[in-house]
Amino acid sequence: MGSVIVLRDDFDGAALRRLARLSTSANQARRMPALAQIYDGGSRSEAARTGGVTLQIVRDWVILFNARGPDGLLDGKAPDKSSIPNDAQRRALVEIVEQGPIPAIHGVVRWRLIDLVQWLQEGVCGIARRNDRGARVEETGLRQAHPATSSSCSERTGPGSLQKGGFASELAKVKATLPKRTPIEIWFQDEARVGQKTKITRRWARRGTRPSASKDQRTRSAYIFGAICPEHGKAAGLVLPFCNTETMTLHLAEISIAVARGAHAVVLMDQAGWHMTAKLIVPENISIIALPAKCPELNPVENVWQFMRDNWLSNRVFTSHDNIVDHCCEACNKLVDLPWRIMTIGRRQWTRGS
Repeated sequence: MGSVIVLRDDFDGAALRRLARLSTSANQARRMPALAQIYDGGSRSEAARTGGVTLQIVRDWVILFNARGPDGLLDGKAPDKSSIPNDAQRRALVEIVEQGPIPAIHGVVRWRLIDLVQWLQEGVCGIARRNDRGARVEETGLRQAHPATSSSCSERTGPGSLQKGGFASELAKVKATLPKRTPIEIWFQDEARVGQKTKITRRWARRGTRPSASKDQRTRSAYIFGAICPEHGKAAGLVLPFCNTETMTLHLAEISIAVARGAHAVVLMDQAGWHMTAKLIVPENISIIALPAKCPELNPVENVWQFMRDNWLSNRVFTSHDNIVDHCCEACNKLVDLPWRIMTIGRRQWTRGS
């Protein structure tokens, strides 16, 4: 017969119920009232009914609670002590978060969780399990918050709605005009305006505080003409001052250079006037398919813009038009060097196997 296990005496029923109301873990909040019932003189059978479990599980809860307190009632295996930052390491992490990254050195305009985790792993301590990573950072009292500004000088309509016969039908029309066995590359194209009024994105900060970020009120801007071929991880971009037929012709020529020798590119783009005009000069190795009107979710380049703004082009002040162009070119070159990122952002099931 098993020995009786007595609950630790530094808690009581009222304290556990209060902690249960504050807990962000549903399972921990369910287990605490069961043990509180034992503190209040109830039997373990009553605690088992309260928790909806067996007597053996209640016994396990008691053992874990006695060993680790309320944390013992959380799900998951207790982390290895070597993976938990100590006080000095936590202070160091908070310090680098509050200082923020230096774009020229760190390559980003805001810390991402992966950056902080890498810092913990390489410079401070090892984090063995992937699921522990965010928790270890958040245990330091950090969170992601939308900064306060300071002034300074999925496919809603579905692929079948692509034109009248769907994407496969439009692609078949293009293939019918080409020699047999011509390789086809599927490209997506779009433009993004990048100006001195930059986007403000969430940043890591000490819990309870709100970080600050520069917000320019000037209006100089440039346009990134971008195109990606998700299946091959390729991209072609230009930074230009305007969106018109002439600049679009330049971008099509840039895409044409990026297409593999002997292949033909099918470029999907929205129905902007400079995309559909008969004055547009289209290279011989490119065919254009128009996306349905008012369906930006069908174009993965929109997600590429979001990635570039969040990581390279937001939370900063551009000093001049040339400075905007320089940063946009740098962001485009970074993207070209990340073919795996182009693939993960840009692949769409409805374009594959066509």
